[in-house]
Amino acid sequence: MTSSVKQQVSEQEWQTRVDLAACYRAVAMFGWDDLVFTHISARVPGPEHHFLINPYGFMFEEITASSLVKIDLQGNKVMDSDYDINPAGFTIHSAVHEARDDAKCVLHLHTAAGIAVSASKQGLLPLSQQSLFPLSSLSYHDYEGVALNPDEKSRLVADLGETNFMILRNHGLLTCADTIEDAFVYMYFLECACQIQLKAQASGQELILIPSQILAGIQAQAKQVTRSAGGGLAWPGILRKLDRKNPGYEL
Repeated sequence: MTSSVKQQVSEQEWQTRVDLAACYRAVAMFGWDDLVFTHISARVPGPEHHFLINPYGFMFEEITASSLVKIDLQGNKVMDSDYDINPAGFTIHSAVHEARDDAKCVLHLHTAAGIAVSASKQGLLPLSQQSLFPLSSLSYHDYEGVALNPDEKSRLVADLGETNFMILRNHGLLTCADTIEDAFVYMYFLECACQIQLKAQASGQELILIPSQILAGIQAQAKQVTRSAGGGLAWPGILRKLDRKNPGYEL
């Protein structure tokens, strides 16, 4: 199947497939997956609004470049595939992709730390250097139940605005970026900040918040701050680690 899919797509699409499959496996490697119930989508290079997403039912550690399913904004398959997708799972992703041309990759997770912080009224606090990256470009979206209602898309998009990090209340975390590697590294910082916050709060000690003037300065330079988060710098090392622990994503 690998050679068949590779022969049917452009070189640019194949590279996107390889990177997206690697992203799925990296999420599993870091322990952020939730069985088969979250998604990472990436836009296929070219004028068509086509996207790649996971075959529903596959564990993230099993995803390969050739098993990814190509779909349109309505979640319809636009290329023959042996696999189906979860249309409901694409509701959030399609909303972001349609509204934000710069959101080439949308990464949505249900980590325990992320959901715990999303259920906190205060949300993400400026407790660590790691938290400053998401806090520089962060939005919130209130929980409306399982994402099955198309009407929710407009509200989610309005809440997201131009931000790259979103906390979905009582639900999980989302990042979007112009590249797959940036979306992954954005999620690394957001998830890490959530874990640090929970540990700090669990200590029972009085917490020291990063001064508001530092946070305000970073928020004023949000795009510069997030673009310097190092996706392109960290990604090759992530791939090397993945090659050691779970090779084969490029098949």
